[in-house]
Amino acid sequence: MKVLVTGGLGFIGSHTVVELQNEGFEVVIIDNLSNSSEDVLNGIVAITGQTPHFEKMDLRDKPAVHDFFKRHADISGVIHFAASKAVGESVENPLLYYENNINTLVYILQELQKKPEAHFIFSSSCTVYGEADKMPITEDASVKPAVSPYGNTKQIGEEIINEVCKVSSINSILLRYFNPIGAHPTAHIGELPIGVPQNLIPFITQTGIGLREQLSVYGDDYPTPDGTCIRDYIHVVDLAKAHVVALQRLLAKKNLEKVEVFNLGTGTGSSVLEVIQTFEKVSGQKLPYKIVGRREGDIISAYASTDKANKVLGWKAQSTLEEALTYAWKWEQKIRS
Repeated sequence: MKVLVTGGLGFIGSHTVVELQNEGFEVVIIDNLSNSSEDVLNGIVAITGQTPHFEKMDLRDKPAVHDFFKRHADISGVIHFAASKAVGESVENPLLYYENNINTLVYILQELQKKPEAHFIFSSSCTVYGEADKMPITEDASVKPAVSPYGNTKQIGEEIINEVCKVSSINSILLRYFNPIGAHPTAHIGELPIGVPQNLIPFITQTGIGLREQLSVYGDDYPTPDGTCIRDYIHVVDLAKAHVVALQRLLAKKNLEKVEVFNLGTGTGSSVLEVIQTFEKVSGQKLPYKIVGRREGDIISAYASTDKANKVLGWKAQSTLEEALTYAWKWEQKIRS
């Protein structure tokens, strides 16, 4: 079985490539290297002993996408990660996000709908729920008006997939995940942000190792126990395994609908200050931080109900917050050594 992984050298993509190869899939990666490095291939090979086929390509190039699918007509499934993903940046540069996240999706689906059968896993996000009415968030929760262009591109992406699957041979699973963190336990691959990190954990580890002077905590006046935002932090390897399980479900024709939706998280919410304290515990590092103003686009609290994924997919997150932060710290130490 040949599988295309777009954005396959990125954080979640690379870990998913590893899990796919471990399950015997032949993997083809497309990545434009805008937020990743070709060196990640070395890490994948070090873990699996296999070299995936890699093509550097910008999926906004429609003729290139068409040519790719012509050359790889035997692709059985697509796992689509390639997208811009920073909430703050999307507020500042919305057109980049609409072009990169929507056009690329459309071009891939245009090629897939030509096939007699196609299987598509979409990297969605808990941002589609916006500020949810109650916790934990179930898949039945309302999709609220997005609070950022990034979140809106995920909502629009889901709508496009639903409409296309109704009138084509494509079957899809939308995976709405919460906050992926950590690194592979081998420390061969991990999160490698280019420039200033947009996510909390690499900012924490970079501060812990001395690369950043101090960590900024965006707001301490939220209506939460300690005043800081609450998120559901899931280890990236657990997340990667869920993508493989979802793809296997489609390939085995076990899906009950043309489009199925699953939340991926741990089911536990942790505040920013709790994450900082947990990191200090596992690393032995005191973390300098300061409270700054709230960040536009941030919601107060989001953590998942994982009952559906647990029961229907037979998948459950295994790693604790402590373990995920330990792997993230091990990775940071390795890349700075």
